[in-house]
Order: sequence, then structure tokens, then C-alpha cells
Amino acid sequence: MVRLLMLLLGVDYLRTRWKGLAWAGAVSMVVGTVLFVDALDGKLDFPIEPFAWLLLLEGLATLAVASTGMGGQRTLRYVKGVAFSVAAILVLAGHHHGHMILSLIFGTLFLADGLLQVASAHVVRFRTWRLAMAGGLLEIAFAIFFIQPYPTHYVGTVPYCVGLGLIFGGWNMLLLASRVRRLPAGPGSRDDPAFTSDGAARRRLTTWRGPPAADERALIVHVWTPVGTAKAEAQRQPIIDRYIAAVDRDGVISTGHAALESPEGIYISLYPAVEIDRSPDDFARLLRATRENDVPGLFQPDYPTESSAWCPSTVQVRIRNYDAERLRTFWHDDRQNTTYNLTHRNCSSTVAQALDAALEGAAARVWARLDGWWPLLRLLLTPELWVAAHLRKRATTMAWTPGLTLDYARAMSMLADPRPFAWATVLDGLTARRSGRQSR
Repeated sequence: MVRLLMLLLGVDYLRTRWKGLAWAGAVSMVVGTVLFVDALDGKLDFPIEPFAWLLLLEGLATLAVASTGMGGQRTLRYVKGVAFSVAAILVLAGHHHGHMILSLIFGTLFLADGLLQVASAHVVRFRTWRLAMAGGLLEIAFAIFFIQPYPTHYVGTVPYCVGLGLIFGGWNMLLLASRVRRLPAGPGSRDDPAFTSDGAARRRLTTWRGPPAADERALIVHVWTPVGTAKAEAQRQPIIDRYIAAVDRDGVISTGHAALESPEGIYISLYPAVEIDRSPDDFARLLRATRENDVPGLFQPDYPTESSAWCPSTVQVRIRNYDAERLRTFWHDDRQNTTYNLTHRNCSSTVAQALDAALEGAAARVWARLDGWWPLLRLLLTPELWVAAHLRKRATTMAWTPGLTLDYARAMSMLADPRPFAWATVLDGLTARRSGRQSR
């Protein structure tokens, strides 16, 4: 989360507000700690019913406007609306079973995420795998805390969750304030393109109604999904063949591919110079992000050449608000290293890093005319920020895969090319219909 906020808003914007961030983080951590400790004795001073009603109102409001979203955004809104509504109803039910079910749900989520993080850190062995494993074990400890009834017999589930959310949120704000205070000038400064020439036109734009049109100048993230690139009919395995690899009827593993293309002629597509043997017997060994698995790689020249030699990309994500100069600088430096590693430096990790470079200061560019805390608040209120942060966490503890890169690019496209708030879209639609009836 900290990295994404720094990336999208720019260091200068955050540095001028580091004291406010630090104070907000400290207050959040104190309030969260008090709330968590207060819930341990089973006598709740926390106003749980009003909180549940607010949660229910937010859930129903999200469901009411969910249809205005596009693609994955619509699905995300439905998931959020249903989750909030179910949680609120369980709390308002007011009996032991509602609290117990809610505790089991939270505990199961923490347990699943913790086990996945521990397992992936053990298998992949990336540079910070020990730290990731410690984080996974902490999540498992939280899962046990939620699932077992002591000390409040599940009554304190909601205060626990709110308290933990405030504690971790406050810690992130303190970390963000500490980092931006020490960093040199970055994206978002007055020398940034967002404030000059080309950026002057962008300053008038705050939202877009949808993704770029096919003929509109835009950055393109190409993704070949594992199932879409299998040589024979793939054996469908939900989640596995979406995010890791697909296995066809002959037992051949397909991991998919990712590339990035810009209108300026930059094409980033890293591939092993010699095809890696991906048989099931050797695949587990190749997952280690260690030097012995480094092999020579090569960059494909352009999309027409690669697609004609292989096949067209399965999915494309188009983004209009990007910085061509930063992308060019990244590409100039990165192309000097042609090392390929299946989990540490692959096609997907290269595309994700290039995308980050291209989107530096994206929020500062699109909201340059807005002052104060609104750009930060606008990002924090956008669900895709939380999705992108979770995807980054999963990719760094496992490996960047084409599936993760696809979802990450989609989430980042919503942050770089922000859409109007859902309620604003609904109001505009109602106004347009009313005007149409009056004109008739």
C-alpha cells in the first residue's frame, strides 16, 4: 500500500503532508489498540449496532450502483456489497451464532492467506522469504485467535477486526510519512510533465467514462493466459490455471506470457533464449528464485513479430495516463540485463516493473488542479487500490505470473484512468433520463 501511494501520488505531494500523515497514523494506532484491548474483557463499549447499520448501508449502496461499473470493477463492487451486507446482518442478528459465523469467516480467510504465504515462501525462496514466512505465521496466529472462542466467545469479532484495521492502517501511514520525508524530489514536482506542456491539457481532466478506445493513444499490456496458450486442450483447474499454469491433456505445462507495448515504439517482452523444460518432474525445481535457475533471456522485437510467430495475446489492458519518458528511462536500463529466471525475473515481473515506471505520478497528473487531501482520499476510497496492493503482496511472496499481471494491470488502469464515483454515474444517468423526458 505504501509503495502504491508513493508511486501514484508522487513523493512531493506526500512530503508536504508528512506531518499530517504521521499524526493520523499515530492516532489510528492508539485508537485501534484501545479498541482491541477493550474488546478482550467481553464488555463492549464499542457502538457495534450503529457500526453494523453503517456497514449495511454501505453494502446496500454499493450493490445499488454496482451495475455502473465496467468489467472487473463491476464484479468487485458486487463482492464488496455482498460481503458488507452479510457481515452487517450477522452482527445485527444479535445472537451467538451470528458472531460465531463471522469469526469463522475471518479466521478462515486469515488461515488460507497465511498458509499460502508460508507455502509459497518456502517453495520459491525469494530474497525476503524469511520475512514473508514470518508474516504468514502471524496471519495463522490471528486465524487461531478468531476461530477459538476465548476470551469473548466471538462477541468481540467486529471490534477486533476494526481495531486491527486501525492499527495496521496507522502503521502504514507512519511508514509512509517516514519514507517520503527522507526521499529526494520525485514525481509530482513542478518540473514534472504533469504541470507543463502536455500536462496542462491533462490538468482539466479528473475522470474518464471508460477505457481508451481502440484508436486512442494508449499504453497496452498484452497477456497470453496459460489456458489460451496451451498446445492441446487444457485440463481445467480453477485458480491454478488462472494464476499459475495450465496442463494440457499431454501433460505439458503452459505458464502463459506478458508483454508491454507503448505508442512510442517501446516493446518489452522477456523470454528465455532457450526453451525451458517445464515437465512436471523439473517444474518444482525451477520455481526456486535462486541463481542456479538463471538462464539467458532475450527481448522480443515487437508485438507483430511475436504474435505472428506464436499467437495473438489473449487479453489487452489499455491505459491512457502514463509517462512515456519514465517508461523510456526504465527500458533503457532494464534491457541491459537479459537474465531470465522463472520466478524472480520473468516476463510478468518485467512488465509489472515497467508498468510501475510508466504510472509514476499518475494521480498527480490527473488531479493536478486539486489541492489538499482530496487526491489521497480519492485513492483510499477506490477499491482497486486495495486490490492492487494485495496483488503486489501476493506476487512478491510468490512470483509475478501472467494472471497476476493481468489483474494488476486492470486495477492500475482504474487508478491511472480513474472513473467517476458510482453515485455520480447514477445521478448523471437519472439527470439525462429526466432531461430526455422533458425534451419530449
